[in-house]
Amino acid sequence: MKTYFRVLSYARPLGLLAPQYLIYVILQSVFSVVSLGILAPLLNTLFKTEKVESAAASPPAPIDLPEFEFRLDYITDVFDYYFLQYAQQDKYEALQFVCLVLIVSIILANIFRYLVEVISAIVKANVISKLRNTLFDRLMNLHIGYYTEERKGNIMSKVMSDVQEVEGTVVNSLKAVIKEPIMIIVYFTALFFISVKLTLITLIILPLSGFIISYISIKLKKKAKQSQETLGKISDILEETLGGMRIIKAFNAVDFSKNRFGKQVKNYATFNISMRKRFALAGPISEILGVGVIVGIVLVGGSMILDGDSSLDAGSFITFIALFSQVLNPAKSLAAAFSNVQRGLASADRIFTILDTEPGIKNSKDAIPLTEFNESIELENVSFGYGNELVLKNINLKVNKGEMIALVGPSGGGKSTLADLIPRFYDVKSGQILIDGKPIQNFKIETIRSKMGIVSQESILFNDTIFNNIAFGKPESTLEEVQQAAKVANAHDFIMQIKGGYDAIIGDRGAKLSGGQRQRISIARAILKNPDILILDEATSALDSESEKLVQDALSNLMKNRTSIVIAHRLSTIQEADRIYVMQDGEIIEKGSHQSLIKKGGVYNKLIEIQSVS
Repeated sequence: MKTYFRVLSYARPLGLLAPQYLIYVILQSVFSVVSLGILAPLLNTLFKTEKVESAAASPPAPIDLPEFEFRLDYITDVFDYYFLQYAQQDKYEALQFVCLVLIVSIILANIFRYLVEVISAIVKANVISKLRNTLFDRLMNLHIGYYTEERKGNIMSKVMSDVQEVEGTVVNSLKAVIKEPIMIIVYFTALFFISVKLTLITLIILPLSGFIISYISIKLKKKAKQSQETLGKISDILEETLGGMRIIKAFNAVDFSKNRFGKQVKNYATFNISMRKRFALAGPISEILGVGVIVGIVLVGGSMILDGDSSLDAGSFITFIALFSQVLNPAKSLAAAFSNVQRGLASADRIFTILDTEPGIKNSKDAIPLTEFNESIELENVSFGYGNELVLKNINLKVNKGEMIALVGPSGGGKSTLADLIPRFYDVKSGQILIDGKPIQNFKIETIRSKMGIVSQESILFNDTIFNNIAFGKPESTLEEVQQAAKVANAHDFIMQIKGGYDAIIGDRGAKLSGGQRQRISIARAILKNPDILILDEATSALDSESEKLVQDALSNLMKNRTSIVIAHRLSTIQEADRIYVMQDGEIIEKGSHQSLIKKGGVYNKLIEIQSVS
């Protein structure tokens, strides 16, 4: 139940909604009972029972209108007073009075029912909105490493289908948990008022039904969790397949992908069938037990009437059965809610695995803003690894303000990992990173990243307009500012040739643009940000010669008067660097200018020879 109450905690603050809800539920219950309780005098009037006949034939001594008292008998006494007034005059007037009370009570019951549903909808919407926002906020605050370890499809499944499951079960159960017990209490109060003996019989049998249904429901949670986990795998495979469709078709792996997807769909169907079998038992069992109780009531109540028991007349007996039939509905709803909530709790547990994950990278309590970058960035004896194996080993590196340094070397040497440490995507295992001589942990993460612009090998664009992609992170930018950034990035001309210009939608990940165009949009985005520090991670390695020249010109414009850290495979792009660091197996094995490294005749010189760069 801890998970259940944790979900419901997202309903806070309820304010006046909670007391309003309770009042409306009670009033709905009372008027529902009245609309059924009126059956007894209605039947007595129609079938001319003794009470009405005697009242019409020989009117009794007049009675006074009862004074108000906080008791159930007061309501019935008031009704009897007015009913007898009409019955003494004309049985048709008595019938009209009963019908009027019936229609008024039904109208009022349904008005309060509507108000209950409205408040339920408000609470439900608030809970789910708050839960979704909290979940998304946590995902945004988690460190980059979380997304390399967790399957993307599984995360998407938790955010979408698991939240949907919680919405459809746990939150919906809130209405049943509060409303149905109140309805049951009000109905049973009325039943006790009609016949204590018959009501006690029902109280003996009903708990048995609840025990059986709750036992079935508890078994649902495990199956529901397996079902949701399998759905996460389906989402993961679907996302990978759609993203890798070219490779799948190129390698004739269509059948392999179909079989892989079909296997998980089959597993999902198996878990779902098993879960539905158990869930389906709750309805028939409650129905059978409910009918059994009604049969018992008919036997006992019928015997009482046949034996001439004065405590129960025919009209009251029929009213009792009608009221009890209404007790079954909230009882079934409560049982169904208990069954449903087990499925929802399995999904809630999966959601809370994200919410309970603490961000691996976060601000220290005494972190201060990085307002200016004035001197240098320095790595002192920095070591880092994703697991037990180190990717970077005792790195010592310094870049002064306004300098351009380059990181080169064979793939897998740790260049990109080193670049990821500077904006604190990860924290070092040992050693320290200093900005202006102070440890990077002294500064707030968001202010560190506000000083940096990153252009990576893969252009990360969004399915939005060109304008919004360039202005990403700086939405207050004007069209003139965006156009100026695009011009510096050599992107303005091709943008104007596209239908829609800056308002053109570029598709998923910029699929409607070429590689060079996507990269120039990314560079324009960095230019608009106007950062003090630039990190260029192989920004031209995936481009053809013509695109590379355009992009390189844009990068040159971008790097003017800025501190730049450039990762490059194409060594022709970094010959003007102030210092070049050659990395291999996580270590810096050479450093110096282009000319000095060539003279050494080491690894850098061999890379130059391979690329035929003089």
